[in-house]
Amino acid sequence: MAKLFFLLSGEHETLPVSELKAILETEGYAFKVLEKLDQILRLDVDLKCVETVKRRAAFTRLCGLELFTCKAETNEILKNMRVVNLKDVLANEETFVVRVHHVKDYAPNIDSMFLERKLGELILNKKEKTKVNLKNPNKTFTGFLTEEKFIFGMLLAEIPPKPFVERRPKKKPFFHPSAMLAKLTRCMVNLARPKAGELVLDPFCGTGSTLTEATLIGCRTIGLDIQRRMVKGTIKNLTYFKIEPEGVILADARNPPLTKVDCVVTDPPYGRSSTTLKRSTGQIVEEVLAAVKDMLGKGQRVCMAAPKTLNIKKTGETLGYKHLESHFVYVHRSLTREIAVFEKV
Repeated sequence: MAKLFFLLSGEHETLPVSELKAILETEGYAFKVLEKLDQILRLDVDLKCVETVKRRAAFTRLCGLELFTCKAETNEILKNMRVVNLKDVLANEETFVVRVHHVKDYAPNIDSMFLERKLGELILNKKEKTKVNLKNPNKTFTGFLTEEKFIFGMLLAEIPPKPFVERRPKKKPFFHPSAMLAKLTRCMVNLARPKAGELVLDPFCGTGSTLTEATLIGCRTIGLDIQRRMVKGTIKNLTYFKIEPEGVILADARNPPLTKVDCVVTDPPYGRSSTTLKRSTGQIVEEVLAAVKDMLGKGQRVCMAAPKTLNIKKTGETLGYKHLESHFVYVHRSLTREIAVFEKV
């Protein structure tokens, strides 16, 4: 076990923490939460989890090996740096750089450039044969100022946002205005907790976002849609991203031609741009939750999005599911999505 800190996305209040915990639980990593700060989660956890988080996470930006945490006061920070043992993190003749960041507007009285320089000097004093390299260092030391605290450590991994940007709805060959952002879709997949090799079902595959994101983390995928043009559009997008699903089937989600899957991740149709075939969104959600229940084993999960006004938590519980969590994502004035996670009991 090691003390690690994770910089989380500020795009949503609750999803980043829940997604990170879900990834660790899915992959079998025991962990202890040391502290939850604004956009920072400090954990005691196995170092091996870093590559897994890097491969799977949508709302985690970076991970670091914690060297110390203290009050966000310059003298206190430098005092802690003086007693840090760098023996196991910085070898002789390795180059390094120090970066200090303010989360939001915390600690405005602290000059990050001044602090970088002072921390760098202390590191040089501890390791005489090392040098600073601003462009291509062997090691990057990074610190974050948030909620009256300063967290400092060695960077272990960064998760670049560019791949998710490249999979935004308007970047795909087949576009539909109701399509969900790749980041949110990936997060929903993680909340459903599938392991690599397990089968993920999206009964409303739409433009193929769920199938894409689940496949990219090593899952097997299968999609259904009742509209032929959506099935064709999904196949077009999957081909573009070189994604090979188990299948994309023209089928009614109320009567899925399947007997067993490992989890369900879906965003049913709603809104003016979606076709609901004269059924209300409430009817669609209820029918599909009922239809997929027999395909799931005990403890397996459904992660579903729907308008907040629908109260899908109540619908799922009425059907006998255990409601685990809900997150609310503002889309525009007339739509806030509820991302709900259910477990079959």
